[in-house]
Amino acid sequence: MTYSGRVEVGGPVDVQDAGDLQITKLAVGPMSNNAYLLRCTLTGEQALIDAADEADRLLEVAGTDGIARVITTHRHDDHVQALPQIVEATGAQTIAGEDDADALPVPVDLRVRTGARVRVGTCELEVIELVGHTPGSIALAYDDPDGIVHLFTGDSLFPGGVGKTWSPEDFASLIDDVETRIFGRFPDDTWVYPGHGDDTTLGAERPRLPEWRARGW
Repeated sequence: MTYSGRVEVGGPVDVQDAGDLQITKLAVGPMSNNAYLLRCTLTGEQALIDAADEADRLLEVAGTDGIARVITTHRHDDHVQALPQIVEATGAQTIAGEDDADALPVPVDLRVRTGARVRVGTCELEVIELVGHTPGSIALAYDDPDGIVHLFTGDSLFPGGVGKTWSPEDFASLIDDVETRIFGRFPDDTWVYPGHGDDTTLGAERPRLPEWRARGW
């Protein structure tokens, strides 16, 4: 089946094959958070991006291969509701942005900043800080050997705009980071996996950057 990137709470998962990385997307919890289970097809090792809610459902999707590490894109409560249960059940390593780590409900094993690398079996994710929605928000980029970049953006970038901020300074920081570190670096066919809602591509969003900056938040 063709991957669409559209999922609903209580509905089926959607699976994207990205070279040696299999990406399983599902929606969980009352705020319809996206969670992403990444599986290295060569080793079977798995990592979870955002243990947002419904721990039993996340563990069911992970299956018998378990979860080696959990990466949290940012500290907001709706993205970490299942984190304690997942860590207790799997012993997974916990990873988060340096400036959000202290606010998580579990100890963080690995505090990361821009340029850090997180492995999933033989695959590698690059950490990119996008400061503004929270001080320690991170995105994760996987460069598929077939040439497509897969970008997990948490609540920092969505179809139609950047994430919510609460001051002009925070908005300026986030829009600057998104323009420079994301749109200024990656090509239009880069696939974007946000923290809520449907996927998008950088090409679909790039023409609207001036509008976002003018609109503010």
